[in-house]
Amino acid sequence: MGKIITVAGATGNIGTRLVRALAGQGATVRTLVRESTKAEARTELERLGAQIVPVDMNNAAVLAASLEGSEGVVSTLSGLRDVIVDMQSKLLDAAVAAKVPRFIASDFACDFTRLDDGENRNFDLRREFNQRLDKAPIAGTSIFNGGFADMLLSGHGPFFDIANRRVQYWESPDQAMDFTTMDNVAHYTALAALDPSAPRALRIAGDVVSARDMAAFATEISGVEFSLFRLGTADELARRIRDARAADPESENEVFPVFQQMQYMHNMFSGRAKMLHLDNVRYASMRWTTLRDLLAESDGLKGLSGR
Repeated sequence: MGKIITVAGATGNIGTRLVRALAGQGATVRTLVRESTKAEARTELERLGAQIVPVDMNNAAVLAASLEGSEGVVSTLSGLRDVIVDMQSKLLDAAVAAKVPRFIASDFACDFTRLDDGENRNFDLRREFNQRLDKAPIAGTSIFNGGFADMLLSGHGPFFDIANRRVQYWESPDQAMDFTTMDNVAHYTALAALDPSAPRALRIAGDVVSARDMAAFATEISGVEFSLFRLGTADELARRIRDARAADPESENEVFPVFQQMQYMHNMFSGRAKMLHLDNVRYASMRWTTLRDLLAESDGLKGLSGR
């Protein structure tokens, strides 16, 4: 039996991929699920080789017992304060009580260690939890991966406007930005979870590209000229963020409201969250997916010249 790694949030996008990657590395994967988790989600996790452990996250004793024997706990939980700070803290306390040696936090984002409080609400919550992790008697690890490359063509953020054959950007078309596919993030996280010497922070990027690079790739792959379209300056984007947040106070209760999406864009296009060094070479088995590779598989771009 391989090392036992326990995953919280295993039914999410990163969580499911992580379960698959851990099983592929020979780990014994435990997944914590709520009693309310749907049967089909449990069946999918079992199909991937995971053990299903129903838990009440508010029952400290039961939660700690579910973690006993684990070599590491990986959180891929997603949400607002009640999840990122409160629920993760309960998971952290349980890991300490169960004498688990390692804890990987649900960070999986741009390098928010370089940002100030208030620049990104969701990152503020993660930073708050990490302050608790730093004080806990357990080895903690955060994995920073920039933006999820898979989302570039999903309509999130301004990047690709396929209908108008252009790539949109703020401030400068030459600002370098970090992107990593979800599969690459999950594989790397699995390797880190099985690595007893993984450091406090690991920074990765499957590719580092600019808006100008994106337009060039889209032109090459589609056979149609993609232009660059400037949406405004970083300062103008910051003003829009303040206006959007003030205009809709109820959006504070949403995980990804419009103002939050714009905060991610500001962090990236301003260069504030650009990683200064990468740990891509730490695990020799990693095979990185470049942005061009990803775009080449896009149905939205392939064959565009024939339309």
